[in-house]
Amino acid sequence: MPNSRPSVSVFFPAYNDAGTIASLVILAHMTVRKYSDDYEVIVVNDGSPDHTGELLDEMAKVNPWLKVVHHPKNRGYGGALRTGFETASKELVLYTDGDAQYDPREFALLLEAYSDDIDFVNGYKISRNDPFHRKVIGRVYHHFVKLAFGLKVRDVDCDFRLMRKSIFDKVKLTRSSGVICVELMKKVTDFNFRIAQVPVHHFHRTYGKSQFFNFPRVFRTLRDLVSLWAELAVSRSHLKSAARP
Repeated sequence: MPNSRPSVSVFFPAYNDAGTIASLVILAHMTVRKYSDDYEVIVVNDGSPDHTGELLDEMAKVNPWLKVVHHPKNRGYGGALRTGFETASKELVLYTDGDAQYDPREFALLLEAYSDDIDFVNGYKISRNDPFHRKVIGRVYHHFVKLAFGLKVRDVDCDFRLMRKSIFDKVKLTRSSGVICVELMKKVTDFNFRIAQVPVHHFHRTYGKSQFFNFPRVFRTLRDLVSLWAELAVSRSHLKSAARP
């Protein structure tokens, strides 16, 4: 950590996470206030049909550091992340998911790894605590993406990250599906931002169910991944756009 205490935005994308989101918000608040005097916690409620939105609105009434953004309709995981990055107003941005598979208290590990010489801190799972079929699919996806996109980070899809807000002056995110994580890591890497990597714990999901593991969504994700590969790995249009005066 630098000697000065940076301002920090923490955000959670949330969809049907009424059983977990309140405790995550409180843990994030308790952790980040140890490292910053100027911070905010943001939750992007991505059109949840359960009572996630109502719960968050009640919490925001008594916690001025909490900001809730509601999507009237579900925009997808990437859409929720993009809203979170756009809403974040502080020097550093931390995010993780609202399903409690990561512990917000481990934000401390990312903040400790951050320095004046680091732009981005990427968590990587010590071990994956998911059902067997998800572990297999996740491992295949991980190795395929690293090879296809030329990524060297240890964990492409660990949604536990810290970054400078200023990276988004160059990194323009466009995807609305889960492939936004690949888009983010590819663009951060190609623009030569300085990356640190930190091991974090991954926990079994105890509330709700994953929105990813159904055939239509898997098919859409693969289609989006191929499109992203053509754009970033083949034509490299993001670098060409950045080079224009």
